[in-house]
Amino acid sequence: MSSVFSVETVQNKRFDRAMLLAVVLLAGVGLAMLFSVSYSRADTLFRNPFYFVQRQSLLMLVGLIGALILSGVNLKTVERFVPFALAGNIVLLLLTFVPQLGASYLGARRWIVLLGFSFQPSELLKLTMVMYLGFLLGRKQDRFDDAVNTLLPPVLMTFLLVGLVYLQNDFSTAVLLLVIAATMFFVAGVRIRYFVSLVIIGLPLLTLLVLSREHRVNRILSFLEPGIDPRGAGYQVLMSQNALRAGGFWGQGIGMGRYKFGILPEAHSDFLFAIVGEELGFVGIFLVLVLFLYLGYRGFLVARNAETGFVRISAFGLSCALIFQALLNMAVVAGAVPATGVTLPFFSSGGTSAMVSVWICGMLLGLSRHVPRDAAGTGRILKGGALG
Repeated sequence: MSSVFSVETVQNKRFDRAMLLAVVLLAGVGLAMLFSVSYSRADTLFRNPFYFVQRQSLLMLVGLIGALILSGVNLKTVERFVPFALAGNIVLLLLTFVPQLGASYLGARRWIVLLGFSFQPSELLKLTMVMYLGFLLGRKQDRFDDAVNTLLPPVLMTFLLVGLVYLQNDFSTAVLLLVIAATMFFVAGVRIRYFVSLVIIGLPLLTLLVLSREHRVNRILSFLEPGIDPRGAGYQVLMSQNALRAGGFWGQGIGMGRYKFGILPEAHSDFLFAIVGEELGFVGIFLVLVLFLYLGYRGFLVARNAETGFVRISAFGLSCALIFQALLNMAVVAGAVPATGVTLPFFSSGGTSAMVSVWICGMLLGLSRHVPRDAAGTGRILKGGALG
């Protein structure tokens, strides 16, 4: 057991404290806003105004325990364990298709329900898939000219995982995972011509998949012209934009918003950021955005200054997983992209998402301990690759 937590391969025994501070601030503000948004709904449904916050806090605590373990595990142990973690994640994904275990909501079969608890395996892929791709690409980054033996295994694994998520009717998460994987391939040093080939093949397929389901077409139409169906598909987008406008520069004050009282559907989950804008105003939106960007910046520093391909590619992928998801959610709320169903990390009510977000941060903190001490707080590039 001591070898598992050995620090003999650690170059910087102290993890990135600035990154930890950003995580703590995001989690604190997120819980405060979740309570503000959900207390009335929780009191009505469960006769406990703290229900959603208590549930989120408990799962974040579970996430914190996992994060502490991940941040202290020996790097070689992580590399050995990653393939088994992904295999377990694939089993969990397959279990969502078992009628007695899988559960669906709004047409998406994303959850496993066991003993009254629900879990969303596709969320866990943002950790396990990223780490596995970091493991594979980090070992093969100097041999990408041999496309069949070097690139084909990680590409096929990526499409397998994305395909399983797509079969759950979770199109948004599937696309998000695909984008994260693509950025990791780029950072690993894969040649541009391979990306061009995939785009030429993938764009028509992606268009076909979007047009194959009526609800996806309706989301795009409501995004292009929300006023066409203001009481139907366009309602949520219009109300979220109204909530943002109502906040003005300084906001209505925390707890003082009105759109959470049944006006804006899913205000406690996918569209919670709209209530952040209403109650905290432009100032609050700006500060939350800065915290997310700063968290991503610290993660990218770990990637830039890493001395091994595994740490560099994994840290970049984990940072992208958090930041891309946050920016996508904010863009949906602002009406900049069609509605996706993607939550805002640390804020939206969603136990699996909150727990996995904390695990991702724990893994990032653990990887930050493997950056040389003199480079831990700088943007200096130490090693080659796309970041070098």
